[in-house]
Amino acid sequence: MPKELRPHKGFSPFRELVGAEFASVENGRSRCVLEVTEKLMNPNGTVHAGATFTLADTGMGAALWSAIGEDEACATIESQIILLRPVRSGTLTCDTRLVHKSKRIATLESDITQNGELVARAMGTWSIFKRRTDQSASNPTVGGDGCQRRESTG
Repeated sequence: MPKELRPHKGFSPFRELVGAEFASVENGRSRCVLEVTEKLMNPNGTVHAGATFTLADTGMGAALWSAIGEDEACATIESQIILLRPVRSGTLTCDTRLVHKSKRIATLESDITQNGELVARAMGTWSIFKRRTDQSASNPTVGGDGCQRRESTG
């Protein structure tokens, strides 16, 4: 049975800050959308690459989360994005798919479109690991991408 992602307020503060919202998450795939606002613009009047990248990274984490075990978590190892055209307004849609998954590593790909036209493509490599079960992590924090955040101790 596929996992269901039900983000609530405070579930992923950074995703909420940027404004990315999930439309669907299941079976190694996700779709998330981002309404372009003035706060997401760079000095050139186009959407900041960081906002576009956040949409892709969020989509990748959610897609992978839907394909791992209940006792597992995940985290980005590396990602790259190719920005193909500037965006000045409207809505961005990010469709992500799980390309390959082994026991501890996964590769995902995200296509970001606007009105059906490709504006960016991202690819990422992710780590899959067992959730911590020691006393300090008895209540693991889960990020907006569905993956456990590792708490800093220093």
